[in-house]
Order: sequence, then structure tokens, then C-alpha cells
Amino acid sequence: MRDIVFTRRSGWIPNVIREDGELKLMLGAGADANHGPRTFTFPIGDAHLAVIRDDLGRHLLLWSAVLPLCEAAGTRGRLDENAAASLLGPVLLSAPADVDALFRRIPWDRSRLIAHGADIDLLERGQVCAAMRAATETSDGKRAQKYAADRRRAERGVVLGPLDAALLMYTGQYVHGATIPRRTPAAVDPALLPEVMRVIATAEQACAGLRIGRDPRRGKRATDKRDWDRMATTVDAAVRRAHPDLVDDAVRTVSFLMCSEATGRSRNAPVDDEETADRAGSGEGARRTPLAFTDDKDVERKWLPGSPRAATAEFWEFVGDRSASDNEVFTIEDEKMGEGIQLHFYADSIARITTEREGDGGSDPEYRVEYSLVDGMRGYRSLVSAFVRGGCAALDQHGPWMSDVDEFERARRERTAG
Repeated sequence: MRDIVFTRRSGWIPNVIREDGELKLMLGAGADANHGPRTFTFPIGDAHLAVIRDDLGRHLLLWSAVLPLCEAAGTRGRLDENAAASLLGPVLLSAPADVDALFRRIPWDRSRLIAHGADIDLLERGQVCAAMRAATETSDGKRAQKYAADRRRAERGVVLGPLDAALLMYTGQYVHGATIPRRTPAAVDPALLPEVMRVIATAEQACAGLRIGRDPRRGKRATDKRDWDRMATTVDAAVRRAHPDLVDDAVRTVSFLMCSEATGRSRNAPVDDEETADRAGSGEGARRTPLAFTDDKDVERKWLPGSPRAATAEFWEFVGDRSASDNEVFTIEDEKMGEGIQLHFYADSIARITTEREGDGGSDPEYRVEYSLVDGMRGYRSLVSAFVRGGCAALDQHGPWMSDVDEFERARRERTAG
């Protein structure tokens, strides 16, 4: 039979129970093999209960010291009760100087104490008992996370100034640098917010007019990494020029914010809108002949003149639907004109194919095949758009085109080596 003898308002702070007539400390820590919480107990005495009841600081220090033993038990192991019991007297009943000395020798959970309000400066100096005078029963997990983030930065030699910290708070990346950034002005000290907004304005001006397009080669919602890198580099340079005292972490969080927002706009825009932006000023007119789109699995999709959507939009949607690691060759063919292009995503290259002589009397037709290297997704978009507008002849300006396969392979290897 188990009865609770003493508990605090915070349910996670260890309770004192009486089980089969024996006093025990009961705490939850870690998880079992099925990801359920584990509970550990070990015997204590009446003198230990008196201190736990009257001294929140010592109670929390004991918890901090026992937690590493619980972690050592893993998902199935037993708590080393002798090791846990050996901490009772030294933590709960010893003089403050002896407790401080003990905590310099044993492993302990620092974040737990910080979450419960321990004075961080005193903890860092090894004065754990004095640090716990500021302790509270309620826990502030964000305080512990912030401390852990600062320690990770310190290990990298990064020291944040007030504006650096404010920018990381504004983007929500102070604690977790991999978190998708967002604008949270309420998280910033009002006195620093105008400076933060000046930095953000610098970044916005730097990337005005830049866009991060989608990359259907990697899926329907994937975005163009080169566009991302281009925008990040532009923003970084502008922010560093205007605000040279900012640390790298602060500059990166601003460029990450700009790029993430641009990516969101691209992902949420219809494919037709993106294709319209790509074709702006190109003078593309209405196409008069049908097109056939095929992939490396012989799946085909037709586009017909008069369709409500542009041929380029239809083609890139087809790529986004079908592209995969084992499906990286896509073709656009104009059967009526006897020409087409084949995109080799695995090699950043393209082939244009024109019919030089139709098959006659059972003979095979003759084709001219020419190859060219492609500079990323933007290059592919330009080539596809040009072909849709004017066929293979419109691709002349996008060369050089090589009809010799060996010459082309040499050029491709030289680019890869460079």
C-alpha cells in the first residue's frame, strides 16, 4: 500500500511516500522502452523528510543529484538505491560548504535547478546552496533552455551583445537555432525594438525584388537552393555593412528570416503565378501546337493549345508530381514540329532534338541531337520557357550546344571538377 506523505505544488518535484510502512522518496525520470514515464523510489529517514519538508533548496538539490542515477538506469535498469541513499545525508544534512564541495565532485542536473529559479552566477561559481535561496516551486523551462543555449554559444566562443540577443528573440531563434524563424516583436525589450527594426529594414531592402522559386525536381513544395543561397548571401552582406558589430548568429537569423518568408510565399503561390513571374517581359505568345510531356517511366501528359494553364506551368507540375531519385529524365516533345528537349536532372544537362528527315518507306527517321550544360533550376526554367515559346531555334542563344557526345562529357566532367 502506498500513501503520499509530502508533496509540493509542482507535480514533478519528488514526493515523499510511505510504502509498506517505509518512507521513500519517489520521482519520475526518463522513459521506458515503450516511451512511458519511469518512476523510481528509494528509502529515506525521518530526518531527511524534515529537511525536504522545510527547505525547498535542499529538496531541489537532492533531486538534481539523484537524476543522473535515474538516467543511468536507462529504459529497463534498476535505480542504484545504495548510491541514491548515499546522497541523502551529504545533500540534506551537511553544512553548505560541504554541499558545495560535494557538487564539485558528483554529476548533477544543472538545468533542473535553473528552471526552478537558482541564481545562475552563484551556480557557476560553485555556491549551490547560496544559489538555491532564489528557488521557487514553480518551474520555468524557458529559463533553462535559454541558459543551455548560452552555454552552447560560449563553447563556440560566441558572446551576444544586447542587439544580437534581441534579434534572436525577435526571430524566435534564441533557444533553438534550427527553429523556423518568425517575427515576434513582443519578445523584444521595447527599448531595443527600434534598433531591431532598423536591422530588419536593412535586410528587407537588400532582398527587395529577389525571389526563391520552387524546385520541382525535388518535389511539389521544394524550393530552389541556389535562390536561397543567393538571397542569404545578399542579405548577409547588406546587414554586415550596415551593422558591423553584429555577431554571426544574429546576422544569420536575419537572413534565415528573409529566406524563410520568401520560401513561404513561393510555396503558397499557385504554379501559374510562378510561371507568370518567370515569363514576365519575355514576350511569350499563345502556342499553336500541342506538347507531350514524358518521364523516364514512360508516363505521358498532354498539353493542348487553348488550355487554361500555360504549358510551362503544366510541365513543371508534371515534374513535381513525378520526379524521384530513380526518375530524373523528362522530355517535352512537339510532334507536329518534329522537335523536343530532354532534361537530365541527374547531370544538370539538356539535349535538344530535331528531326532532320522523316522515316520513309519503313526507314527510321534521322535526328540531330545536341547537348548543353544547365546552370541549376533557373537555367532549366529559362530553357523550357524558350522552347515553349519558339521551339529548338529559340534555344540557340542558350548554348553552347555540342553534338559530339565525347566533347560534351569532357565539358561536364570539367565543370564537376571545377
